[in-house]
Amino acid sequence: MPERMNLTEYAELAMLFEVCAKHKPGNVDREHDYDDTRLEHFLCSAVRSRSVFENSENLSVGEMIFEAVKKTNIHSGGNTHFGAFILLAPLIKGKGVSGAAELVKKTSVEDAVLFYKAFGLTQVRMNKSDDIDVNDPASIQMLRDKKMTLYNVMEYSSENDMVAREWINGFALTKIFAEKLLSRNCGTSDIPKVFIEMMSEYSDTFIAKKFGAETSEDVSRLAKKVTAGETTVEDFDEFCIREGINPGSLADICIAGIFTALLRGWKWDY
Repeated sequence: MPERMNLTEYAELAMLFEVCAKHKPGNVDREHDYDDTRLEHFLCSAVRSRSVFENSENLSVGEMIFEAVKKTNIHSGGNTHFGAFILLAPLIKGKGVSGAAELVKKTSVEDAVLFYKAFGLTQVRMNKSDDIDVNDPASIQMLRDKKMTLYNVMEYSSENDMVAREWINGFALTKIFAEKLLSRNCGTSDIPKVFIEMMSEYSDTFIAKKFGAETSEDVSRLAKKVTAGETTVEDFDEFCIREGINPGSLADICIAGIFTALLRGWKWDY
């Protein structure tokens, strides 16, 4: 029987599998880059974050997110795994979904402060209506004044951000993604298939922030056509790339789902 991997290896492998999968419409993968962000940037991020994951027992969730962002903020490719770190940090420390769901409720105000400092290092898109500006030092003071924990911050953001919503709903989509992988038997080739299924079932909030809710819903309808065999994944991918549409939030959930499936014994090597 092969040796079982540890949590750090599962997390690193999940990030590598996600970005190297073929045909993840609109996202960087092994078949195409963006002008400003390439496959190599994601590979670098996965490797650089490993030391943070290895030290998870000595770090809080907020410290893990901040340190991971700081460690990976060395290339010119912008944000690569910020959303993934938000999900992986509690999943690693909690040793899976159940532990993570309880752990996030115990986060502190200082975790929230570190999260906002990490956010400020990224180029993540925010809603124009957000009251808490990560680039405004007064926002950090407001977190302390209102005694907002990192869980409170995610709760505040959950209505318009599906990654934040995972903290509040017990990592529901993470579990669904993992279950879809576990129910199949073709290994890593299933990752893009499950990804498109998830696109067809859940509107990506990153797309909604960039283009509006209607566009996000339109993309889900196009994904449904792919799953129904009414259009090809290549045509769907070409459309997303041409329009600059990338389902970044679902990509983060994809990573968390792969990690969870690996932890549950998913046989990826067929």
